Amino acid sequence: MSEDRSPLAGIAGLSLIVLSGELARVHYALSMAAAALAIDRPAILFFTNRALHALTRGDAARPGWHRLEGDAAGRSAALQDGDLRAKGVAGFAELLDACVELGVRVIACEMGLRAVALTPADLRPDIKAEIAGLVTLYAGTTASSQLVVI
Repeated sequence: MSEDRSPLAGIAGLSLIVLSGELARVHYALSMAAAALAIDRPAILFFTNRALHALTRGDAARPGWHRLEGDAAGRSAALQDGDLRAKGVAGFAELLDACVELGVRVIACEMGLRAVALTPADLRPDIKAEIAGLVTLYAGTTASSQLVVI
């Protein structure tokens, strides 16, 4: 029997604190979670503060995640996402859907919701985010898991 010597062999899972409201950072957090899930590592996405806009309701014309921050060049979240998709990179909606389908655990920070004047009713019901805090995140993050703030 061969021993798994890959860099991720000893990592039981991935917990990501998605703190930034910048589309690029939220997009990369989704990419990291999807990659972990794809190799059968559990993943937790803990959204807080302005990153919580990634989980908000919207409508067909303007999904809630369009409220994420623009970049340094002033491009909106929607424009940045369009640029990524035009380059063959998975878009925000695709990545979020993939994470949900692959079984990501989503936690919406109760304190963060208050800090940005959102309520649980503002969140998308299809995501099924738990409303909880850091204690819940830490309890779900095993000693052999990676905890990353992005």
